[in-house]
Amino acid sequence: PGFYDDVVALTDRERKQFAALPFDEQDFQNQIGVKGLTGEVDFTTLERRWARPTFDINGIWSGYQGEGAKTVLPAKAGAKFSFRLVPNQDPHKISESLKQFLHTLCPPGITMELIDMHGATGVLVPLDSPYMAAASRAIEVGFGKSPVYIREGGSIPIVTKFKTALGVDTLLLGWGLNDDNAHSPNEKFNLADFQRGIQASAQLWHELAGCAAQV
Repeated sequence: PGFYDDVVALTDRERKQFAALPFDEQDFQNQIGVKGLTGEVDFTTLERRWARPTFDINGIWSGYQGEGAKTVLPAKAGAKFSFRLVPNQDPHKISESLKQFLHTLCPPGITMELIDMHGATGVLVPLDSPYMAAASRAIEVGFGKSPVYIREGGSIPIVTKFKTALGVDTLLLGWGLNDDNAHSPNEKFNLADFQRGIQASAQLWHELAGCAAQV
């Protein structure tokens, strides 16, 4: 309850930019190995993937897992899950709401424990920032094409601290491809992107120096 109350809505500009991208849903399904896509109504696949919060089941365990059948009733069950939060969602508020909600669903005689491992709020960097413009120019130099803006990011809590404690935004520039399988056992990185990333990074320092001179 209340999970979506504080979610920052997509702007018309962002929705138009997403819609203008050459995205093929069938190719995306083939890439991730599914036969259909689902999610929040009134949002496209890219909007759900990049700008909306998620609820992900990471693992489930209970009962007999061995070969063949065994008619035992499990005494314990467990699950690991995570939320991908977006700007203005408070992880502590959501965790407390979740805990209360699960307790209302817990049958009499059953003991439930919710272990909150960690959480961080989301940060949204303004698209009209001069530093964002500098990064855009640097990427165009390194990769030969101007970038498109998406809201997809990573779980890097220190970025939130920089914003709340210092009042500054952080530029996070990733050079990876969709099929790099980041953080997985078979993660890879394209050497050509490594070289292009070096060029873009070097150009970025030049562009940022120009921004500082204008302050």
